[in-house]
Amino acid sequence: MTERTIREHTASERGAASTVDRQDADSPARTEPRWTQFGAYPGTETVGAVVVGGNFPGLGIVRSLGRRGIPVCVIDDEISVSRVSRYTTHHVRVPDLLDEQRAVDTVLDVGRRLGLDGWILYPTRDENVAAFARYRDTLATQFRVPSPGWDSVQWIWDKRRTYDMAGQLGIPAPRTWCPRDVGELDELDLEFPVAIKPAIKEHFIYATKAKAWRADNREELREKFQRAAALVEPGEAMVQEVIPGDGRHQFAYCAFYKDGQAIGSMVAQRRRQHPPEFGRASTLAETVDIPLLEELSERFLRHVNFYGLVEMEYKLDPRDGRYKLLDINARAWGYHTLGQRAGVDFPYLLYADQVGLPVEPCRAQPGIRWIRLVTDLPTGAVEIKAGTLSLRSYLRSLRGIHIESVFAREDPLPGIFELALIPYEAIKRGF
Repeated sequence: MTERTIREHTASERGAASTVDRQDADSPARTEPRWTQFGAYPGTETVGAVVVGGNFPGLGIVRSLGRRGIPVCVIDDEISVSRVSRYTTHHVRVPDLLDEQRAVDTVLDVGRRLGLDGWILYPTRDENVAAFARYRDTLATQFRVPSPGWDSVQWIWDKRRTYDMAGQLGIPAPRTWCPRDVGELDELDLEFPVAIKPAIKEHFIYATKAKAWRADNREELREKFQRAAALVEPGEAMVQEVIPGDGRHQFAYCAFYKDGQAIGSMVAQRRRQHPPEFGRASTLAETVDIPLLEELSERFLRHVNFYGLVEMEYKLDPRDGRYKLLDINARAWGYHTLGQRAGVDFPYLLYADQVGLPVEPCRAQPGIRWIRLVTDLPTGAVEIKAGTLSLRSYLRSLRGIHIESVFAREDPLPGIFELALIPYEAIKRGF
């Protein structure tokens, strides 16, 4: 099947979509869905995609594939913007995707009920990446599973392993300690400020709505370490040096990686993030050209035999001029749609590879800019109030934006819906 074949199905698929009962977000999966066998949408032979998690990264996947006439089913345990996209052919709201076993069972159940045999799974949250890696063989009885296996994911899921591997490969990283108790903590020779962060962030972030906590002195460190240690397993509460610098020092290497090489790649400067210091998500990003980040990142990915979509986050340390590895996400990241505008459509590259279509290596064009306004505006306000950013500089940074995370002229409902969801997001994520 060629890309032309996929495009030729577009009109018939959209017509079919209007006749299919779209699953209401609050209803259980139907027992008699109107879908054909072997993962084809009615009247076509097109393999579809199952996006697990419908927030704005999931919406980017939905649009990437849907614009090519590829059917997309979104499974979500939250109210999300993908629900109202014109490109979502089916939406299923489920009770819980956080629990590993329950998430796997739920996805399999939806696949069986809707006849999504051979469809391609796209997880958008780290806990689902880990679950799909551990239960890869089970999921493969129903779906194509393009996420990396556990042999690769284990080096990304647990940051203790990540930093150990980085050290072995000569990839710079912040100084990090993993004390098991307060006694070991008190023995550490530290320079403040430091960050208290989890080795496995999903064990921490949902309970605290924070990626890390800052400590500026020994007393504050002891208090916050004890709070963190109460939430995670012994040794999972890490202490890490804080690298100085704002968004001008934050970068990321992004890729669709296969067989020891990047098929599609992008380097981005993450100019602002929310929250500003220990950001859970980027709010303003721009493509740049930094070959060193490509070399460092591919050294790691090649060593762990990685396959799939990946984002590797770095911070440029102004003290020694080195890029230091902070985090790795083995899935579609928040601003992956920046790649589409810059010439690298990451979700489609993965799709094409999974269905056997030819893909040509590509790199992102520098100077393309992406924003998520609903988080960038409050982030800018916080920085202006703190005196780290002037109003004039903030307004200047909004010039020349090429793509917004949710707003799209031909698919306007998600953008409108996102505004209505602001109170919900504030409660859910500490937005």
